[in-house]
Amino acid sequence: MNISLEHPEMLLLIIPVTIAGFYLLRKTKTKIVEWRMLVAFLLVLALAAPFTTVTQTVNEDNPSLVLVQDKTSSMGLFSNETGDDLYKALAADTSTTLVQLTGDKTNLGDAVTQYSGTGNQIVLITDGNNNSGKSLVDALGFAKETNTPVYLVEPELKTNDLSVEILGDKDAIVDNQKNYSIVVRQASNQSVSYSYEAYVDGELSQSGDVTQNSTQYSITPNLRHTFSTLGAHNISVKITPSGEDLNSINNKFYKSVYVIPKPKLTLVTSEPNSPLAQILNKLYNTSAFTTYPGASVLNSSKALILDNQFINNLSETQVKEISKYVNNGGGLVVVGGTKSYEKPASASYRNSSIEKLLPVISRPSETTGKNYIILILDLSGSTFQGGPQKVVVDGVASYPLYPILIDSAKNILKSDALEGSEVGFVIIGEHNGNVSSGLHSLNSASIDSFESELSSLVPTNKLANTNLSQGILDAKNIFEKETPPDSSKYIMIISDGVEAQDPTKTGKYYSTEMMELARRVHEEDNVGFIYIDINSTNPRKVSAENLKNFMNKVDGQYIGNITSVSGAKKLGNLESEASNETENTPLPDHFNLRSYSRDNFITKGVNFTTIYITGYNDVTPKSGAERLVTTDTGKPVLTTWRFGLGRVAAFTTDNGQGDGSRWATNVYNRSNAKLISSMINWAIANPKAEEGAVVDSPDTWLGTSSNLTLTMYDEGIPQLKLDGNALDLALTGRNTYETTVNPDSIGIHDISGYPLAVNYPLEYRDVGLNEDIEPLVLATGGEIYNEKEARALLLKDARQNSVKQSDEQVSLKVYVLLAALVLYLGEILARRIREMRKLKNAQVET
Repeated sequence: MNISLEHPEMLLLIIPVTIAGFYLLRKTKTKIVEWRMLVAFLLVLALAAPFTTVTQTVNEDNPSLVLVQDKTSSMGLFSNETGDDLYKALAADTSTTLVQLTGDKTNLGDAVTQYSGTGNQIVLITDGNNNSGKSLVDALGFAKETNTPVYLVEPELKTNDLSVEILGDKDAIVDNQKNYSIVVRQASNQSVSYSYEAYVDGELSQSGDVTQNSTQYSITPNLRHTFSTLGAHNISVKITPSGEDLNSINNKFYKSVYVIPKPKLTLVTSEPNSPLAQILNKLYNTSAFTTYPGASVLNSSKALILDNQFINNLSETQVKEISKYVNNGGGLVVVGGTKSYEKPASASYRNSSIEKLLPVISRPSETTGKNYIILILDLSGSTFQGGPQKVVVDGVASYPLYPILIDSAKNILKSDALEGSEVGFVIIGEHNGNVSSGLHSLNSASIDSFESELSSLVPTNKLANTNLSQGILDAKNIFEKETPPDSSKYIMIISDGVEAQDPTKTGKYYSTEMMELARRVHEEDNVGFIYIDINSTNPRKVSAENLKNFMNKVDGQYIGNITSVSGAKKLGNLESEASNETENTPLPDHFNLRSYSRDNFITKGVNFTTIYITGYNDVTPKSGAERLVTTDTGKPVLTTWRFGLGRVAAFTTDNGQGDGSRWATNVYNRSNAKLISSMINWAIANPKAEEGAVVDSPDTWLGTSSNLTLTMYDEGIPQLKLDGNALDLALTGRNTYETTVNPDSIGIHDISGYPLAVNYPLEYRDVGLNEDIEPLVLATGGEIYNEKEARALLLKDARQNSVKQSDEQVSLKVYVLLAALVLYLGEILARRIREMRKLKNAQVET
């Protein structure tokens, strides 16, 4: 029993009590002083208010439920009786509050947030498509934090519905081809057929017949168009389903396009006819100079491109001008070659003022590749026990270990050893919840996504076997599909090290077959192994010595006796595949390029399978920089970062001509050049010219307002009209005005020459069940049912989830006071007895 003190400062009173006690002892030298000192000590202890903490288990047979019934427009696809019948069944047995959502907006997130943390459990009867108010993802996260179970009842789909949407940027650059995706969604996953027609400025641009077998499909090819005139344009698409389709309102979609002049660029190059210069001249309003033109030119330019510039070509004053330009929001792209970065060695960028602006250091990188890592997470039956913390469910105590394994996996993702790697998961055992398949570049966004998915995992079968062989095979298959040859690959096993319940089953930890499989994967596929041993009290746990022997057989690393999630971060550095190059080893004739970050704005949509270079500048990315493109040997080719308000890209290969070296000619060919245009567009950031009056207002949905921003770069009184009606503008910043617009009809609207598209209500876009929220619901401790399952199981599960444990303080003050009283009365009683005996003896003597 752990004892704590509510007022520990009161113990300081022991000091004067002790001093007074010793003083009295020296004067009287009687036992009574010692007894009284002990009583005083106990009284001081009582003033300090000792207490202990007791865990109380509370079980509610009639839990309080809040049933949120979605009756908005999109629910017309489903059975109407689901919510009514379930409410009647639940209300008959327990306290149930009914909340109905109606209209053309679904604010599920608001409802979940409102009723979380109030002692209720929440039941959602909905398609899961939240389109108003608080994010449902955030709301379910809040429910999890407040220990509020959320149950999802998925209604039965009665009919199908199709919707169409056009995806793409609103701003387009004149005389530049733009791509737009036409996305069609359906409520079911059955095969549907439809025809479509796409119009640009009212003229038919593309049409066809489509058979769709999935819930969401992007029509191929994309809609491509080059706008040759400035100003307002529009695109529309209409689908005509040949089968079941409940609503026709979402079969047509409008998109407004505002065409702007080509952004101004400044190119400093000694090769004005290089492939790089040709692309820039075609896509942008490019001014080329053989030497740095000065700050006056930069001020009207969206980005500065320095192409293979010798360090001595830029003075310190000029570099300061460039630094100020970038710091204030300008873009900078530094292209490599034989006279830049680390070349020539006698006059490189190393330790120069220009290098301070760049996301790279002009010295050879020490790494030659990145790591590809599969984490095998053990959620087999043995992880239901062996943990350090007691959990009581239906009066039965257990010590589950799987929360520590899951949290350990989360912490490993944040380990420095995994920085820059591509990571994937293989889960052993039967479980609820899912983790994204395949390999993903590890960054803050992917870590957040992985953590959310890992939180949804809950093992479901206490007898599930630890099939490590299958886990290794799954990891091997992922490596074969998604990693380049000769890359650095690792399998990390996060497990409790407990044998399968039936040692005769395939997958037993130390079966000959498993050991042989691991050895072959290590030797033939060059895969390293790491074993993270989570400590378990399970008596069937394999000894650390055997686990170490396992790792020794595959030249692996053993990390053992992990008793807390923090310990799981103790990973050594993972070495990438080392280069065997020497001075006498000939270099390959070309280097294939690889995307180091697949979801970045620059690399997304670029087909790297055909892109290669024959040379590069050997540099090292700085801390905080983002490496986007590398060679297949791991050398950085495109690295970016933010500098002040601006953006800087280091493109460490040449312009395709390179004074005859021609390192990157292939990069500038045909579709490969998308990498160049994406890089320049990223550096530009905002392509709109900062002159006159600039309006920005995104397209919207009927019933949803659009936020309009007007920036005045020239003097004058701002005046805007929506379809001829004046708008009230509010000054919100320097030369910045804002308002909201909410047209009441579908179609293209005019804001003083600026187009605004209004489409069908957002409620009709996402049709069918939203399966993305299922793992988030499971993470709250809730379950997912159809109508029949909900009537049979929901109340039972809610009662099970109503078993709560709470820590209550129990004061020990009364017991201390009672001990002091007993001691005090005992001392008086003993003294009285002694006095009576003395009196009796005195009477006998007389």
